[in-house]
Amino acid sequence: MDVPIDVQSIRDAVARREVSAVDVCRAALERIAALDPVLNAFRFVARERALARAAELDSRRDGQNLPLLGVPIALKDNMCTRGVPTTASSRILENYTPPYNATVVNRLEAAGAIIVGKTNCDEFAMGSSTENSAYGPTRNPWALDRTPGGSSGGSAAAVASGMVPLALGSDTGGSIRQPAALCGVVGFKPSYGRVSRYGLLAFASSLDQIGPFAASVKDVALVLSALAGHDPCDSTSSQVVVPDFSAALASDGDLHGLRIGVPRHLFREGVDAEVMQAFDAAVEVTRNRGAEIVEVTLEHSPEAIPVYYVIATAEASANLARYDGVRYGYRADDATTLGEMYDRTRGRGFGREVKRRIILGTYVLSAGYYDAYYRKAQQVRTLIRRDYDRAFTNADVIAMPTSPTAAFKLGERTEDPVQMYLSDVFTVGANLAGLPGISVPCGFTTTRIPIGLQFTGRTMEDATVLRVAHAYERATSWSKERPVVAPELSR
Repeated sequence: MDVPIDVQSIRDAVARREVSAVDVCRAALERIAALDPVLNAFRFVARERALARAAELDSRRDGQNLPLLGVPIALKDNMCTRGVPTTASSRILENYTPPYNATVVNRLEAAGAIIVGKTNCDEFAMGSSTENSAYGPTRNPWALDRTPGGSSGGSAAAVASGMVPLALGSDTGGSIRQPAALCGVVGFKPSYGRVSRYGLLAFASSLDQIGPFAASVKDVALVLSALAGHDPCDSTSSQVVVPDFSAALASDGDLHGLRIGVPRHLFREGVDAEVMQAFDAAVEVTRNRGAEIVEVTLEHSPEAIPVYYVIATAEASANLARYDGVRYGYRADDATTLGEMYDRTRGRGFGREVKRRIILGTYVLSAGYYDAYYRKAQQVRTLIRRDYDRAFTNADVIAMPTSPTAAFKLGERTEDPVQMYLSDVFTVGANLAGLPGISVPCGFTTTRIPIGLQFTGRTMEDATVLRVAHAYERATSWSKERPVVAPELSR
């Protein structure tokens, strides 16, 4: 039996009983079993739980109106799921099984979705290539020798390869948008506070945000409507009314009356020529759809990377202090004193990049350095936010390449942290300012590696960002492209 592959078609077919939720779920599980041994996109596949959930949905008579009825979805392995291992791809949480669900899990299941598993990521979401996972790197479905991006690389690869039609990731400095660009799918970071963070294993609490990956903007809008809204369990979640994101997508793709800002002063160096060529062509597409293209200036954006890596590491240092071997997770059992137990537990449980960031964060928060680094970074963060505010007086959204390069080879940047950090040069600003951002496919390199286009909007104007991205997507065919299954994957 043929199973639909896009979210709306799956939902409608299951609701009309043209296909069962069990059939859809089984098809996803079979594709995961065939592809994941090579891609390593999943940390855990909840096969029996997913099939039981699908059977329960098929037996119900009151589910026809559920917006995600029967849709398989994968979750990044840093979102708590009751009874399902949740490790943040770290040895320190190797055997941790949460006793509760993250709010996004409850909302997905209330909407009729089926959670099929947890996806691989950089340890505690710290990385741009998914090579920092304690359980091995994920491979890019377009080229197995290349990274899928990070930190949500497993979720991006799972959608790009067709293992699932939807996946969730978290975005602290670009960890949804950058892997979406490198894997040729759509990835959306909502406004800060738009989606609850309750149950997300925290990296940097003032920057983290959960969002979806999908094959199209339409599918992203559909799942965002199910996820968004105030949550009393998360004091930072917004009480702004949630619009119908699907209804905000213009069916004719018209962009007349919208202004798209382009900060070309940021593209003078470090951007690959093929990426720049694809970006320029994409801007012309939006112009042809009726948008007005205007030049904008983000004066302090060159400081965004250092500001981000001060604030994010400081918050990580505080958030990860709880992993001490006392209450849950890995504990060194060969220590003779409490101090030794702390040292050995954290020394063995955390990977190199997580240790690097904890040390950096502890340093910038320490006496004598707090004012020079952390306080100064917060002051510049305010300037970055004001730059965006000024830019949005002349533009409705801002367009940039998502990443300055296409997917790089595995191992290429692991010994050069600064080069790795610069992968997020165009994405961290939206997190520092709390803005919504989306990456959509906009072309390929000559070697058929995807390139991403990013739109960023005003806070809580997520619908405008989705509208522009959808109009661009309708005018091009890049989002319809899928990687050819490599010979290694068909064995």
